Amino acid sequence: MGKIRKVIFNKRFLKRSMFFIVFVLLMIGVVIHNADNTIREATKGKLYTQVDSIPKNRVGLLLGTSQYLKDGRINLYFQYRVEAAVALFKAGKIDFILISGDNSTKENDEPTDFKKALIALGIPADRIYLDYAGFRTLDSVIRAREVFGLTQMTIISQAFHNERAIYIAQKKGIKAVGFNAKDVNKYTGLKTRIRERFARVKVFWDLTFGVKPKFLGEKIEIR
Repeated sequence: MGKIRKVIFNKRFLKRSMFFIVFVLLMIGVVIHNADNTIREATKGKLYTQVDSIPKNRVGLLLGTSQYLKDGRINLYFQYRVEAAVALFKAGKIDFILISGDNSTKENDEPTDFKKALIALGIPADRIYLDYAGFRTLDSVIRAREVFGLTQMTIISQAFHNERAIYIAQKKGIKAVGFNAKDVNKYTGLKTRIRERFARVKVFWDLTFGVKPKFLGEKIEIR
């Protein structure tokens, strides 16, 4: 009799556990969907793919990424962002480029790598400013205002990244548009796209709880 009760209890426990797991997964899916949809809707009309159609801003915020992949190949996200920034500058759509990226290790100096690539393609060094403390998109956007004094700017990255950055900018009182760099193919960018879904959820957590950049520092005037 005891064994029968134990089997029945185990089945009930298993059934309830499965129900709970499914419920949690559904809730996670809803949260991810809502975060993604909210950011997409809030940034409609703010993204541009053609140089001719984008309005001019004095400064373009170029969001950093590693120049090379772990296997030594060039990171296409890096290459396409460089090309997009150069296209904007040479078309007269921006006068200065603020590069914001991670410089937390000697092996990873995103701002300097971007600067070298831009100079090699004809961008004058005195038109380039570096933000070495852009460890996250949130840091890059907030520092653009608090450190570099920008209240209006063009954000340069891939479309999915621009949407998130513009949404943060809007919430921080910055008037921003995005110029979409060429994206990588779906297979190559699959891991990045999955990570982006969770990054969008994190945006709402950060904004709700007033998360600050890791570093701020002295004011720097772009001129």
